[in-house]
Amino acid sequence: MGEISRRAVLGAAAALGVAGCSAGPSDTEAMVTRATEAARARPIGDGSTANGGPQPNQPPEPERLESGQKPPQFVVFSWDGAGEVGNGLFPRFRKLAREHGARMTFFLTGLYCLPEAGKLHYRPPNNPRGASALGYLADEHIRATLENVRLAWLEGHEIGTHFNGHFCSGPGSVARWTSEDWRSEIRQAVAFVTSWRTNTGFADLEPLPFDYRKELVGGRTPCLLGQSALLPAAARLGWRYDASAAGGLQVWPGKKQGLWDLPLQLIPFPGHSFEVLSMDYNLLANQSRNSTNAPPAHYPLWRQQAVDAYLAGFRRAYETNRAPFFIGNHFEEWNGGIYMDAVEQALKRIADERNKEVRLVSFRQLVDWLDAQDPQVMAHLQSLRVGERWTPAR
Repeated sequence: MGEISRRAVLGAAAALGVAGCSAGPSDTEAMVTRATEAARARPIGDGSTANGGPQPNQPPEPERLESGQKPPQFVVFSWDGAGEVGNGLFPRFRKLAREHGARMTFFLTGLYCLPEAGKLHYRPPNNPRGASALGYLADEHIRATLENVRLAWLEGHEIGTHFNGHFCSGPGSVARWTSEDWRSEIRQAVAFVTSWRTNTGFADLEPLPFDYRKELVGGRTPCLLGQSALLPAAARLGWRYDASAAGGLQVWPGKKQGLWDLPLQLIPFPGHSFEVLSMDYNLLANQSRNSTNAPPAHYPLWRQQAVDAYLAGFRRAYETNRAPFFIGNHFEEWNGGIYMDAVEQALKRIADERNKEVRLVSFRQLVDWLDAQDPQVMAHLQSLRVGERWTPAR
C-alpha cells in the first residue's frame, strides 16, 4: 500500500473507532495491514481482486432487541455509479464519512472498470453490443475509481452494484428485461469488476481486497426500474436485499421474494403539499424541471430546501416510528453542485444530533441487524405507520 493511501486508511480507522467500531487505531492498523498483505498473497483470477480476509472497520455484531426495547435510528447514505471522474466527489464523501464515523453503500457501475477500447466485451440485453446509456470512463478515471473503491472497502463501506449500461428508455430499457436478462447483466457486472486488470492492462494498482462474488449482496437498478424481474435472479444468487423500488414510505422494511426491500422513500418537501423521493435527482426534477444548469439565482434556495427535506425525513423517522432512513445520490455537479452540498450538510447535521440511538450504516450492515432480530419484534416495528410514534408492543 502506498504511503498516502495508508495514511488515508488509518485516518479513517481512527474516526470510525470513535464511532463505535470495536477496534482501536492500533488494532485497525493491524487489520488493514493484514488485509493488504493477504490481498497480495491470495489473488483471485487475474489479480484484479483478492482475498484480503475480514473487512476492517466493521461495527460490532448486531444486538438483538429485547421485547419493549426502542430500536436505533438507522440512516443509510448510498451512491449510484460510484465513479471518480476527476471532480473529487468520491474522495470528498469518503473523507466526510471518516470525519463523522459513517459507513455508506457505493453501488458501483460495472462499466466503470472497463475501458471504451474494450466495450465490445459488454453484451447488454436487448441492446447492441457495446452500447451504453452512460459514457465509458477515461483510463485515468478508471484508475481513480478503482483506487477509491479499494480504499472505501478498507474504510468499512459496502460495494454493491448499479449494474452496467443504465438503459432507462426505449425497447432495450431495463423495465422490459426478463430475469434471465438480469442474470446476464449481473454476471457481466461482476466480470468487469473482477477482470479489470486484464481489460485495462493496469499492472501497478493494488487489487481490490475482496472477493466481489461474496461481497455483492445487493444493488439498485437504473432509474429504479425492473425490480420485479430482477428479484428472482438476485434471489438465485443469494443476494440479501434490493434497493431499487421507488416511492417507498418511511416504515420498517419487509421482504420480497426472500430479499429485504429497501426502497428510496417519500419525505416531506418543504414549501410543497406533496412529498419527494429521497434522492438528488428527484429534488432536481421538482426544482429545476430536470435542468442540470438552471439559473444560479435559484441555487441558495434550492440547496437549503434539499437540506431541509433530508432533515425533515430524518426527524420524522427519529421522533416517531424509527424506520430506517435511506438517502440516494450520484457523484454529480448538477446546478452548481448544490445537491452535493445539501447531502453533506444533512449528514453533518444528523451526525451532530447523533448519540448511541442513531447509526450511519451501509445497507449490508442494516440487513445484518434486521436478520438478527426476533420475528415478533420485527412484526411490531413493521406494523407502525408513517409518523406513528413507537411504543412497546402490548
